Amino acid sequence: MFYLNSVLLAANGQQGGGMVQLVMMGAIILVFWLFMIRPQAKKAKEQKKFVDNMQKGDKIVTIAGIHGVINKINEDGTIQLEVNPGSYLKIEKSSVSMEWSAALNKAADKK
Repeated sequence: MFYLNSVLLAANGQQGGGMVQLVMMGAIILVFWLFMIRPQAKKAKEQKKFVDNMQKGDKIVTIAGIHGVINKINEDGTIQLEVNPGSYLKIEKSSVSMEWSAALNKAADKK
């Protein structure tokens, strides 16, 4: 109903048509913020908290799908990941997937 009213006001060329367009633009920006920006910011905050709380011995999965156990956390933002006994990879902390690591640990807990 509101949209139809705004279309009719804009079509008639009455005063207030510009105001209706501003209100509609504000509504679009609000919806964009509520459903796009805010959830991504929340997810980024959770990812940072997860990465900061990683410890030696945690099972993790990288974005590339590499599974392993943290052997050592370096000060330069890298992790030494043990993928097999005696086989190590050096990865960046930012390449760890929070969702996949949580799913891996949940599946391990069920067993």
